[in-house]
Amino acid sequence: MIRYTGTAAGSGRDGAGNVTPVDNWTPPACWYEPRSAQEFSKYVENMYDETVNTPGQHSYAKASVGMFRDEYKDGKYKNYNLDQKDEGNWWVAVRDEDRWTEPEAQLCDKQPFWVENGTAPPVENAVTPQVLAELAYNRIQLPTTEVTLAPEETTKVNLPTWAWLDKARFQETSVTAALNVGGLNIQATTTAKPVSLKLEPGTPDAETYPAAGECTINDDGSIGEPYAKGKADQTPPCGINYLRSSGDSTFKLQATVTWEITWTGTGNPNPTQLPNGTFGNDQNVAVQEIQSVNR
Repeated sequence: MIRYTGTAAGSGRDGAGNVTPVDNWTPPACWYEPRSAQEFSKYVENMYDETVNTPGQHSYAKASVGMFRDEYKDGKYKNYNLDQKDEGNWWVAVRDEDRWTEPEAQLCDKQPFWVENGTAPPVENAVTPQVLAELAYNRIQLPTTEVTLAPEETTKVNLPTWAWLDKARFQETSVTAALNVGGLNIQATTTAKPVSLKLEPGTPDAETYPAAGECTINDDGSIGEPYAKGKADQTPPCGINYLRSSGDSTFKLQATVTWEITWTGTGNPNPTQLPNGTFGNDQNVAVQEIQSVNR
């Protein structure tokens, strides 16, 4: 089975989440991967025993699993091809557990089939280094995108609000996917690198700095510039100017980081582009109506 290492989803990073592709591309919802004869026979026998011995199990389920078992044990194939265990592997359909209800996950509907070593599986989405890279893409876990603001808690109308992200928090993040079954030993590492921050103020009555709201990453890996005393009359390189009060409520500032995604792996030593991805979150900003501010 595929093994994932690195900063993958589920690794417990506080507030972290998965990258979202910027276009219509999505990683595979299903694919085919190999199992050794021993692994496949154990899987089928365990499934059969569990199904037929479960109290109250419907007779249809028992008949279905029995027919499946017979196909590979005493039917078209004999004893799971254990006598050929060093000559090939079983290839089985696998669905992403988080997407198994999607129509795309139902496309891998071919029953397990035998492939001799050195022969390409006769199906689309058979696992390759690139497929591993695309699966790793979906498991990269990125940090929260809560920006630091100055003023920190409550800003003022017509007062430029500085925004920045700490370079230590936004660094390259990688996940490696590897598969080593029988004669197939492949791997791929997918890496996400932050390239920009987009600010959406949460109201049309606001200006962003830069005007497009896209703050590029600095040479040291940070985004924006921390506010410092004496910069009150300067335009922040990354920030917002709210033009009206939020009243008794707040505006939802959305901060989204764009990540450049590349992969390397077996037979592909040079970084190869995958679709860029984004990850962000909202934070509340209170804006007060004060005509004159001294700081």
